[in-house]
Amino acid sequence: MGIGGSIFLIAFGAILAFAVEADLGWLNLSVVGWVLMLAGVAGLITTLYFWNSRRRTVVAAPVREQRVVADRVVPVQNDQVVQEYREVRRPGRPV
Repeated sequence: MGIGGSIFLIAFGAILAFAVEADLGWLNLSVVGWVLMLAGVAGLITTLYFWNSRRRTVVAAPVREQRVVADRVVPVQNDQVVQEYREVRRPGRPV
């Protein structure tokens, strides 16, 4: 139904229950107004419940893997040990 439809039913039911004084004989407008207000409140509560349950997020803890490295791998070229050299430059800094 939505929030707008629920508020419309509540307002329309309140108008029929409290503001209209018509005598139709076979239809009591006050009772119709109360029924519409109750339907609007029920729709509003249902809509808010589903909106609230939809916005919940489930946060799962990351799975940690334990890795055991027995031997460190050292790159070798022509029987010489080669070490890695890494240079990190930040943008906006002069060279």
